Amino acid sequence: MSAAPVNPPPPAGPGGPDVVVVGPGPLTPGEVLAVARAGARVELADEALTFIARGRAVVEDLADRPEAHYGVSTGLGALATTPIDPEDQARLQLNVLRSHAAGAGPEIERDVVRAMMLLRLSTMATGHTGVRPLLARAVADLLNAGLTPLVPEFGSLGCSGDLAPLAHCALALLGEGTVRDRAGTEQEAEGALRAAGLTPVVPAAKEGLALVNGTEGMLALLLLAAEDLDLLLGGADIVAAMSVEALLGTDAAFADDLQALRPHPGALDTARTLRRALAGSPIMASHRDASCHEVQDAYSLRCVPAVHGAARDALDFARLVAGRELAAAIDNPVITWDGQMRSTGSFHGAPLAHVLDLLAVVVADVAAMAERRTDRHLDPARSRGLPAFLADRPGVDSGLMLAHYTQAALVTDLRRLAVPASVDSIPVSAMQEDHVSLGWSSGRKLRRALDGLATILGIELLVAARSLDLRAPLVPAPATAAVRAALRAEVPGPGPDRPVAPEIEAAARFVREGRPAASASSRPP
Repeated sequence: MSAAPVNPPPPAGPGGPDVVVVGPGPLTPGEVLAVARAGARVELADEALTFIARGRAVVEDLADRPEAHYGVSTGLGALATTPIDPEDQARLQLNVLRSHAAGAGPEIERDVVRAMMLLRLSTMATGHTGVRPLLARAVADLLNAGLTPLVPEFGSLGCSGDLAPLAHCALALLGEGTVRDRAGTEQEAEGALRAAGLTPVVPAAKEGLALVNGTEGMLALLLLAAEDLDLLLGGADIVAAMSVEALLGTDAAFADDLQALRPHPGALDTARTLRRALAGSPIMASHRDASCHEVQDAYSLRCVPAVHGAARDALDFARLVAGRELAAAIDNPVITWDGQMRSTGSFHGAPLAHVLDLLAVVVADVAAMAERRTDRHLDPARSRGLPAFLADRPGVDSGLMLAHYTQAALVTDLRRLAVPASVDSIPVSAMQEDHVSLGWSSGRKLRRALDGLATILGIELLVAARSLDLRAPLVPAPATAAVRAALRAEVPGPGPDRPVAPEIEAAARFVREGRPAASASSRPP
């Protein structure tokens, strides 16, 4: 998947807040999405500012004491035993941000960067990071000005937090590095701040470390991926229903009493969606007689509730983990309300890395089942009367043969992306940081996998819609007919061969925007 950071964020979904108040309690996923993708304004709650000031007072009380405090009066990582003189403590924080802004590769997407910044601000609002209210306000001001730092893709190991990505975000607060404005225009940060009426911040003791030592990059990727996967799974259910219908399958296996014998919540939900989508279908009614239907459908038709439902259950678990992380205060050291600065390991990304990898497995499995249904549509030996490759004149025309090739290539890519990153590790910082989560890598490959799944489902949608067309004079169910009609407003129906790539792109966009489920629910006449 190629990054597209120059594009403005998509419009807000219905009901998204225009203003998000940060702290001291956790943000909701909807609030994160509103800021990341819809440009909602950010305000710091008065109570959050009180907590921030309280935490800062602890830092200022401890900074000049003789005992060592990691990252304040000591160096970082393997340099934790190196003492830092009081007059160098502020310089250390500036150097942390500059030295840790060591990323490489293409810039990551705007919504990810904005989500990271908001989530780090939310952690600051707990008071446990010890930053000044001035610094927290500066982060909010940067978000509200629509200035998004350029953050390279590679650099985080998902332990000691997402250090490099967050450092690139923090550079913009100093008036250093590069940002994009609301229109996506690249600018030097210093001039962009000046034009927005903002003043660069000079970090004080502990603040450089507090800006970078969190899991907000991984959490941002998880929250955005969860939203996108939810839309794609809704589309996957409807597209699968269209395939069942067009391939003259049966909905008997989706009966509620049968599904209740194995009561996984996701499977029950998917089965209900399939039944609703197929309700009132003349195509389904045409072969309900046992004499004209096979005893059992193939797994890719009959087992949709099991596979799609398991994907939904995995997504629910991932959201549970995300909710816990939203309620967390991630830093090292953390400020505690008994006036101490204490070292922790809470910046380790394992909880997030594991569920990000789980979702990549889920995506690959849903995609693989979609590809198997597509293959059945195109094979005249198994499509129950449809022309080979759904071609207008098989032989003269190749129909959607090569669309399947593209889908198959994407499925193999998703299988490679499903290999967990979190089972790997690589020691760094002179063996001080000797086990890392690689959760950032898990999140980045999941984002690419979701893009591939949208295209895979889009191709199945193209194929299923054409198969339904070719079942005429029989007509589909009202719900599936509504989806086909919405698609036909952008993609023409069967006919002689024509370039397929634009139709694949249109169908993938249709799926990515959640329009299969929306069209099925609207059921226009």
